[in-house]
Amino acid sequence: MDPKIKMMVVAAVVVIAMLALAAIVVRRRRTDALRKRFGPEYDRTVREHGQGRGESVLLNREKRVERFTLRELAVDEHERFITEWREFQALFVDNPKGAVAGADALVGRVMQARGYPMSNFEQQAADISVSHPRVVDNYRAAREIALREEKGQATTEDLRSAFKYYRSLFDELLENPAGPKREVA
Repeated sequence: MDPKIKMMVVAAVVVIAMLALAAIVVRRRRTDALRKRFGPEYDRTVREHGQGRGESVLLNREKRVERFTLRELAVDEHERFITEWREFQALFVDNPKGAVAGADALVGRVMQARGYPMSNFEQQAADISVSHPRVVDNYRAAREIALREEKGQATTEDLRSAFKYYRSLFDELLENPAGPKREVA
């Protein structure tokens, strides 16, 4: 074989190997960034869709939420929501079912006030997962308990858990600025 051709083949193989290595590094960095950003939600989505498709789902969620006009609550809204929460918390002793239903509705109103579109539950949970990935599982668990309660299948202890789950999301929605969490240097 001609030495020039041999050298060109070797150079082509090296370039292809470097491109493949670069693609692996880029993909690994993307995976690590998504895993860090979404936490347990990353694992849940990858389990549900597979790695490649799951990561695409998460990236599409981010793009969708970027189009929202998310905002912080005004002071009077913030105080009104806290007052409502306290009312539902007090109601829990005498009427756990009503308190959980109220907490669910209140979380929805806070989401709407912050700028999240209110569509079906799964879309709401997906949207929330972008800015609040650490508590979205609580939101899903609370909702599942609320649905079981509608069928008369939830215990008072289940309702207490649901109320606590709603509280974790409620607190995040009230305390975090609009948009994704940012690292503080």
